[in-house]
Amino acid sequence: MSNTLRTLAVPSGDAVAEVLPVLREVLAGTTSAVLPVPAGDRRETARLETALASGEPIDDGVALVVATSGTTGTPKGAMLSAAALRASGTATHKRLGGAGSWLLALPTHHIAGLQVLFRGILAGLPPVVLDVADGFDPAALAPAIDAMPGPRRYTSLVPTQLVKALDDAAAVAALTRLDAVLLGGAATPVWLREKASDAGINLFRTYGMSETCGGCVYNGIALDGALVEIEDGRVVLGGPMVATGYRGLPEHPSFARQGWFRTDDGGTVTDGILTVTGRLDEAISTGGLTVVPQVVEAAILSHPDVRECAIVGVADRRLGERVVVAVVAAPGATPSLRDIRDHVAQELDSTAAPRELLLVDALPLRGPGKVDRAAVRALFEH
Repeated sequence: MSNTLRTLAVPSGDAVAEVLPVLREVLAGTTSAVLPVPAGDRRETARLETALASGEPIDDGVALVVATSGTTGTPKGAMLSAAALRASGTATHKRLGGAGSWLLALPTHHIAGLQVLFRGILAGLPPVVLDVADGFDPAALAPAIDAMPGPRRYTSLVPTQLVKALDDAAAVAALTRLDAVLLGGAATPVWLREKASDAGINLFRTYGMSETCGGCVYNGIALDGALVEIEDGRVVLGGPMVATGYRGLPEHPSFARQGWFRTDDGGTVTDGILTVTGRLDEAISTGGLTVVPQVVEAAILSHPDVRECAIVGVADRRLGERVVVAVVAAPGATPSLRDIRDHVAQELDSTAAPRELLLVDALPLRGPGKVDRAAVRALFEH
Protein backbone atom coordinates (compact mmCIF):
# COMPACT_ATOMS: atom_id res chain seq x y z
CA MET A 1 0.00 0.00 0.00
CA SER A 2 1.14 3.56 -0.61
CA ASN A 3 2.07 5.34 2.58
CA THR A 4 0.38 8.67 3.23
CA LEU A 5 0.67 10.65 6.43
CA ARG A 6 -2.71 11.09 8.08
CA THR A 7 -3.73 13.12 11.12
CA LEU A 8 -4.69 11.30 14.29
CA ALA A 9 -6.53 13.46 16.83
CA VAL A 10 -5.58 12.07 20.25
CA PRO A 11 -7.99 13.00 23.05
CA SER A 12 -7.17 13.36 26.72
CA GLY A 13 -8.68 11.45 29.61
CA ASP A 14 -10.48 8.14 29.25
CA ALA A 15 -11.43 9.02 25.67
CA VAL A 16 -7.88 8.07 24.67
CA ALA A 17 -9.23 4.50 24.48
CA GLU A 18 -10.80 5.51 21.16
CA VAL A 19 -7.41 5.69 19.44
CA LEU A 20 -5.86 2.55 20.95
CA PRO A 21 -6.92 0.36 17.97
CA VAL A 22 -5.10 2.72 15.60
CA LEU A 23 -2.02 2.77 17.84
CA ARG A 24 -2.00 -1.05 17.87
CA GLU A 25 -1.88 -0.95 14.07
CA VAL A 26 0.89 1.67 14.18
CA LEU A 27 2.94 -0.56 16.48
CA ALA A 28 2.36 -3.54 14.20
CA GLY A 29 3.19 -1.53 11.08
CA THR A 30 -0.12 -2.43 9.43
CA THR A 31 -1.54 1.05 8.84
CA SER A 32 -0.50 4.21 7.04
CA ALA A 33 1.70 6.65 8.96
CA VAL A 34 -0.04 8.86 11.49
CA LEU A 35 0.64 12.34 12.86
CA PRO A 36 -0.70 12.67 16.44
CA VAL A 37 -2.28 16.04 17.25
CA PRO A 38 -4.17 17.24 20.35
CA ALA A 39 -7.90 16.66 19.87
CA GLY A 40 -9.90 19.85 20.24
CA ASP A 41 -6.99 22.22 19.56
CA ARG A 42 -7.71 23.44 16.06
CA ARG A 43 -4.89 25.99 15.96
CA GLU A 44 -2.20 23.49 16.99
CA THR A 45 -3.64 20.85 14.66
CA ALA A 46 -3.53 23.24 11.70
CA ARG A 47 0.02 24.28 12.58
CA LEU A 48 1.27 20.70 12.73
CA GLU A 49 -0.63 19.57 9.64
CA THR A 50 0.84 22.42 7.61
CA ALA A 51 4.40 22.12 8.90
CA LEU A 52 4.53 18.32 8.57
CA ALA A 53 2.51 17.91 5.38
CA SER A 54 -0.34 15.75 6.61
CA GLY A 55 -2.19 14.14 3.70
CA GLU A 56 0.94 13.90 1.58
CA PRO A 57 2.96 10.77 0.69
CA ILE A 58 5.66 9.63 3.10
CA ASP A 59 8.43 7.05 2.93
CA ASP A 60 7.41 3.41 3.27
CA GLY A 61 8.35 2.08 6.67
CA VAL A 62 7.39 5.22 8.57
CA ALA A 63 4.65 4.42 11.09
CA LEU A 64 4.55 7.57 13.20
CA VAL A 65 5.59 11.20 12.82
CA VAL A 66 5.98 12.97 16.16
CA ALA A 67 6.38 16.73 16.31
CA THR A 68 9.41 17.78 18.29
CA SER A 69 9.10 20.32 21.09
CA GLY A 70 12.33 21.98 20.04
CA THR A 71 13.50 25.52 20.63
CA THR A 72 12.61 26.85 17.16
CA GLY A 73 9.16 28.08 16.24
CA THR A 74 8.75 25.63 13.35
CA PRO A 75 8.22 22.04 14.51
CA LYS A 76 10.20 19.22 12.98
CA GLY A 77 8.66 15.79 12.63
CA ALA A 78 10.65 12.75 13.76
CA MET A 79 9.80 9.80 11.48
CA LEU A 80 9.60 6.60 13.53
CA SER A 81 9.20 3.05 12.29
CA ALA A 82 7.08 0.39 13.97
CA ALA A 83 10.26 -1.58 14.60
CA ALA A 84 11.82 1.40 16.39
CA LEU A 85 8.78 1.81 18.62
CA ARG A 86 8.76 -1.89 19.48
CA ALA A 87 12.50 -1.88 20.20
CA SER A 88 12.09 1.06 22.57
CA GLY A 89 9.17 -0.48 24.46
CA THR A 90 10.79 -3.90 24.73
CA ALA A 91 14.08 -2.45 25.98
CA THR A 92 12.23 -0.32 28.54
CA HIS A 93 10.36 -3.29 30.00
CA LYS A 94 13.56 -5.31 30.14
CA ARG A 95 15.36 -2.56 32.07
CA LEU A 96 12.45 -2.14 34.49
CA GLY A 97 12.14 -5.83 35.26
CA GLY A 98 9.31 -6.95 33.00
CA ALA A 99 6.14 -5.84 31.25
CA GLY A 100 3.46 -4.23 33.37
CA SER A 101 0.50 -1.88 33.43
CA TRP A 102 1.00 1.84 32.87
CA LEU A 103 -0.56 4.98 34.26
CA LEU A 104 -0.87 7.72 31.65
CA ALA A 105 -0.33 11.14 33.26
CA LEU A 106 1.19 13.02 30.29
CA PRO A 107 -0.19 14.75 27.18
CA THR A 108 -0.93 12.08 24.60
CA HIS A 109 0.36 13.70 21.40
CA HIS A 110 3.99 14.01 22.63
CA ILE A 111 6.36 11.06 22.49
CA ALA A 112 6.45 10.46 26.26
CA GLY A 113 2.68 10.08 26.54
CA LEU A 114 2.47 8.04 23.35
CA GLN A 115 5.14 5.67 24.63
CA VAL A 116 3.10 5.00 27.77
CA LEU A 117 0.29 3.86 25.47
CA PHE A 118 2.58 1.80 23.24
CA ARG A 119 4.17 0.05 26.24
CA GLY A 120 0.73 -0.82 27.54
CA ILE A 121 -0.17 -2.29 24.14
CA LEU A 122 3.03 -4.36 24.17
CA ALA A 123 2.15 -5.61 27.65
CA GLY A 124 -1.41 -6.41 26.61
CA LEU A 125 -2.84 -4.18 29.34
CA PRO A 126 -5.05 -1.10 28.84
CA PRO A 127 -3.71 2.10 30.44
CA VAL A 128 -5.17 3.71 33.51
CA VAL A 129 -5.60 7.37 32.59
CA LEU A 130 -5.14 10.48 34.69
CA ASP A 131 -6.62 13.37 32.72
CA VAL A 132 -4.15 16.29 32.62
CA ALA A 133 -6.03 18.44 30.11
CA ASP A 134 -6.70 21.03 32.82
CA GLY A 135 -3.41 20.50 34.65
CA PHE A 136 -1.87 17.89 36.90
CA ASP A 137 -3.67 17.23 40.19
CA PRO A 138 -1.53 15.13 42.56
CA ALA A 139 -4.62 14.28 44.60
CA ALA A 140 -5.80 12.16 41.66
CA LEU A 141 -2.67 9.98 41.72
CA ALA A 142 -3.63 7.66 44.57
CA PRO A 143 -7.00 6.50 43.21
CA ALA A 144 -5.55 6.14 39.72
CA ILE A 145 -2.66 4.00 40.96
CA ASP A 146 -5.02 1.91 43.09
CA ALA A 147 -6.97 1.12 39.90
CA MET A 148 -3.92 -0.28 38.09
CA PRO A 149 -3.71 -4.06 37.63
CA GLY A 150 -0.54 -5.86 38.70
CA PRO A 151 1.72 -7.53 39.20
CA ARG A 152 4.04 -4.78 37.85
CA ARG A 153 2.96 -1.14 37.63
CA TYR A 154 4.68 1.90 36.13
CA THR A 155 4.16 5.55 35.26
CA SER A 156 6.05 8.35 33.55
CA LEU A 157 6.17 11.93 34.85
CA VAL A 158 7.97 15.19 34.19
CA PRO A 159 9.87 16.95 37.03
CA THR A 160 7.24 19.64 37.59
CA GLN A 161 4.64 16.92 38.24
CA LEU A 162 6.91 15.15 40.71
CA VAL A 163 7.54 18.43 42.56
CA LYS A 164 3.79 18.81 43.10
CA ALA A 165 3.31 15.14 43.99
CA LEU A 166 5.97 15.26 46.72
CA ASP A 167 3.89 17.89 48.55
CA ASP A 168 0.95 15.47 48.80
CA ALA A 169 1.37 12.64 51.32
CA ALA A 170 -1.20 10.39 49.65
CA ALA A 171 0.42 10.89 46.24
CA VAL A 172 3.85 10.05 47.67
CA ALA A 173 2.52 6.89 49.28
CA ALA A 174 0.90 5.88 46.00
CA LEU A 175 4.07 6.46 43.98
CA THR A 176 6.03 4.24 46.36
CA ARG A 177 3.69 1.39 45.43
CA LEU A 178 4.79 1.55 41.79
CA ASP A 179 7.63 -0.63 40.55
CA ALA A 180 9.14 2.35 38.71
CA VAL A 181 8.51 6.02 38.03
CA LEU A 182 10.16 7.27 34.85
CA LEU A 183 11.15 10.94 35.03
CA GLY A 184 12.08 12.79 31.86
CA GLY A 185 11.30 15.73 29.62
CA ALA A 186 13.65 18.06 31.50
CA ALA A 187 16.68 17.95 33.77
CA THR A 188 16.06 16.56 37.26
CA PRO A 189 17.36 18.73 40.12
CA VAL A 190 19.51 16.85 42.63
CA TRP A 191 17.26 17.85 45.54
CA LEU A 192 14.22 16.44 43.72
CA ARG A 193 15.95 13.13 43.02
CA GLU A 194 17.12 12.86 46.62
CA LYS A 195 13.71 13.75 48.07
CA ALA A 196 11.99 11.14 45.89
CA SER A 197 14.57 8.52 46.85
CA ASP A 198 14.24 9.32 50.55
CA ALA A 199 10.47 8.88 50.21
CA GLY A 200 10.97 5.39 48.78
CA ILE A 201 10.04 6.15 45.15
CA ASN A 202 11.88 3.97 42.62
CA LEU A 203 12.91 6.72 40.22
CA PHE A 204 14.45 6.21 36.77
CA ARG A 205 15.78 9.41 35.22
CA THR A 206 15.37 9.09 31.47
CA TYR A 207 17.21 10.83 28.66
CA GLY A 208 16.02 10.83 25.08
CA MET A 209 13.79 12.72 22.71
CA SER A 210 11.22 12.29 19.95
CA GLU A 211 14.06 11.37 17.61
CA THR A 212 14.92 8.31 19.77
CA CYS A 213 11.35 7.14 20.56
CA GLY A 214 11.68 8.93 23.90
CA GLY A 215 14.06 7.90 26.65
CA CYS A 216 16.82 5.52 25.61
CA VAL A 217 19.23 6.18 28.51
CA TYR A 218 18.04 5.41 32.06
CA ASN A 219 19.97 6.74 35.06
CA GLY A 220 22.86 7.45 32.69
CA ILE A 221 23.03 3.91 31.28
CA ALA A 222 21.86 3.14 27.73
CA LEU A 223 19.00 0.68 27.27
CA ASP A 224 19.84 -2.63 25.60
CA GLY A 225 20.52 -1.89 21.93
CA ALA A 226 20.95 1.85 22.44
CA LEU A 227 24.38 3.36 21.80
CA VAL A 228 25.95 6.55 23.18
CA GLU A 229 28.96 8.38 21.78
CA ILE A 230 30.49 11.78 22.47
CA GLU A 231 31.70 13.69 19.42
CA ASP A 232 33.51 16.95 20.14
CA GLY A 233 31.65 17.22 23.43
CA ARG A 234 28.26 16.51 21.84
CA VAL A 235 25.99 13.56 22.69
CA VAL A 236 25.25 11.26 19.74
CA LEU A 237 22.70 8.45 20.11
CA GLY A 238 22.36 5.29 18.04
CA GLY A 239 20.45 2.04 17.96
CA PRO A 240 17.24 0.50 16.65
CA MET A 241 15.02 3.10 18.33
CA VAL A 242 16.48 6.04 16.36
CA ALA A 243 14.22 7.83 13.86
CA THR A 244 14.89 7.55 10.15
CA GLY A 245 15.04 11.34 9.84
CA TYR A 246 12.90 14.47 9.83
CA ARG A 247 9.79 14.81 7.71
CA GLY A 248 10.64 16.87 4.60
CA LEU A 249 14.28 17.43 5.64
CA PRO A 250 16.20 14.55 4.02
CA GLU A 251 19.61 16.24 4.32
CA HIS A 252 19.33 17.35 7.94
CA PRO A 253 22.79 17.08 9.58
CA SER A 254 21.40 15.53 12.77
CA PHE A 255 20.88 12.30 10.82
CA ALA A 256 24.05 12.42 8.72
CA ARG A 257 25.10 8.98 10.04
CA GLN A 258 22.56 6.29 9.30
CA GLY A 259 21.11 4.87 12.50
CA TRP A 260 22.46 7.71 14.63
CA PHE A 261 21.05 11.00 15.91
CA ARG A 262 23.31 13.95 16.65
CA THR A 263 21.75 15.81 19.58
CA ASP A 264 22.13 19.44 20.58
CA ASP A 265 23.31 18.41 24.05
CA GLY A 266 26.78 18.51 25.51
CA GLY A 267 27.84 15.59 27.66
CA THR A 268 30.47 13.20 28.93
CA VAL A 269 30.63 9.44 29.46
CA THR A 270 32.57 8.14 32.48
CA ASP A 271 32.67 4.42 33.29
CA GLY A 272 29.80 3.89 30.90
CA ILE A 273 27.54 6.48 32.55
CA LEU A 274 26.31 9.45 30.52
CA THR A 275 26.18 12.89 32.11
CA VAL A 276 24.38 15.55 30.08
CA THR A 277 25.80 19.01 30.73
CA GLY A 278 23.21 21.02 28.83
CA ARG A 279 22.06 22.17 25.41
CA LEU A 280 24.87 23.58 23.35
CA ASP A 281 22.52 25.89 21.45
CA GLU A 282 21.43 27.50 24.73
CA ALA A 283 24.94 28.49 25.82
CA ILE A 284 25.34 32.13 26.85
CA SER A 285 28.28 34.22 25.67
CA THR A 286 28.99 36.82 28.34
CA GLY A 287 32.08 39.02 28.39
CA GLY A 288 33.84 36.65 25.98
CA LEU A 289 33.19 33.56 28.13
CA THR A 290 30.69 30.75 27.57
CA VAL A 291 28.15 29.84 30.25
CA VAL A 292 26.00 26.68 29.97
CA PRO A 293 22.65 27.40 31.68
CA GLN A 294 22.11 23.88 33.02
CA VAL A 295 25.46 23.90 34.82
CA VAL A 296 24.58 27.13 36.62
CA GLU A 297 21.07 25.89 37.36
CA ALA A 298 22.47 22.76 38.99
CA ALA A 299 24.58 24.94 41.28
CA ILE A 300 21.67 27.22 42.17
CA LEU A 301 19.33 24.31 42.85
CA SER A 302 21.61 23.16 45.65
CA HIS A 303 20.66 26.34 47.56
CA PRO A 304 18.05 25.44 50.19
CA ASP A 305 15.90 28.50 49.39
CA VAL A 306 15.48 27.55 45.70
CA ARG A 307 12.88 25.10 44.45
CA GLU A 308 13.15 25.65 40.67
CA CYS A 309 15.14 28.01 38.47
CA ALA A 310 15.94 28.88 34.87
CA ILE A 311 19.04 30.65 33.60
CA VAL A 312 18.93 32.66 30.37
CA GLY A 313 21.02 35.32 28.68
CA VAL A 314 19.63 38.75 27.78
CA ALA A 315 21.20 41.37 25.54
CA ASP A 316 23.76 43.58 27.27
CA ARG A 317 25.61 46.46 25.58
CA ARG A 318 28.83 45.86 27.51
CA LEU A 319 28.90 42.07 27.95
CA GLY A 320 27.07 40.95 24.81
CA GLU A 321 24.77 38.91 27.03
CA ARG A 322 24.29 39.02 30.77
CA VAL A 323 23.30 36.01 32.85
CA VAL A 324 19.93 36.30 34.60
CA VAL A 325 17.83 33.84 36.59
CA ALA A 326 14.13 33.26 37.26
CA VAL A 327 13.60 31.50 40.58
CA VAL A 328 10.71 29.66 42.18
CA ALA A 329 11.50 29.97 45.87
CA ALA A 330 11.16 27.16 48.38
CA PRO A 331 8.08 27.54 50.62
CA GLY A 332 8.57 30.42 53.06
CA ALA A 333 11.89 31.52 51.52
CA THR A 334 12.87 34.71 49.70
CA PRO A 335 16.33 34.25 48.18
CA SER A 336 18.14 37.44 47.20
CA LEU A 337 20.42 38.08 44.24
CA ARG A 338 23.40 38.37 46.60
CA ASP A 339 22.53 34.99 48.17
CA ILE A 340 22.42 33.32 44.77
CA ARG A 341 25.54 35.02 43.40
CA ASP A 342 27.58 34.07 46.47
CA HIS A 343 26.29 30.50 46.30
CA VAL A 344 27.18 30.11 42.61
CA ALA A 345 30.62 31.65 43.12
CA GLN A 346 31.43 28.90 45.64
CA GLU A 347 31.02 26.23 42.95
CA LEU A 348 31.64 27.99 39.63
CA ASP A 349 33.52 30.96 38.19
CA SER A 350 31.93 34.22 39.31
CA THR A 351 31.31 35.05 35.64
CA ALA A 352 28.57 32.40 35.66
CA ALA A 353 26.76 34.01 38.60
CA PRO A 354 23.52 35.74 37.54
CA ARG A 355 23.45 39.52 37.47
CA GLU A 356 19.68 39.80 37.86
CA LEU A 357 17.08 37.71 39.71
CA LEU A 358 13.32 37.52 39.27
CA LEU A 359 11.12 35.60 41.70
CA VAL A 360 8.21 33.86 39.94
CA ASP A 361 5.38 31.60 41.08
CA ALA A 362 6.08 29.09 38.29
CA LEU A 363 8.44 28.73 35.35
CA PRO A 364 6.86 28.93 31.88
CA LEU A 365 6.90 25.54 30.16
CA ARG A 366 6.59 24.15 26.64
CA GLY A 367 5.96 20.66 25.37
CA PRO A 368 5.52 18.01 28.05
CA GLY A 369 7.56 19.80 30.70
CA LYS A 370 10.57 21.67 29.34
CA VAL A 371 11.32 25.20 30.47
CA ASP A 372 10.35 27.75 27.81
CA ARG A 373 13.54 29.81 27.83
CA ALA A 374 12.22 32.29 25.29
CA ALA A 375 9.30 33.03 27.63
CA VAL A 376 11.69 33.33 30.59
CA ARG A 377 13.85 35.74 28.61
CA ALA A 378 10.77 37.83 27.78
CA LEU A 379 10.09 38.28 31.51
CA PHE A 380 13.37 40.21 31.77
CA GLU A 381 13.01 42.16 28.55
CA HIS A 382 9.71 43.85 29.37
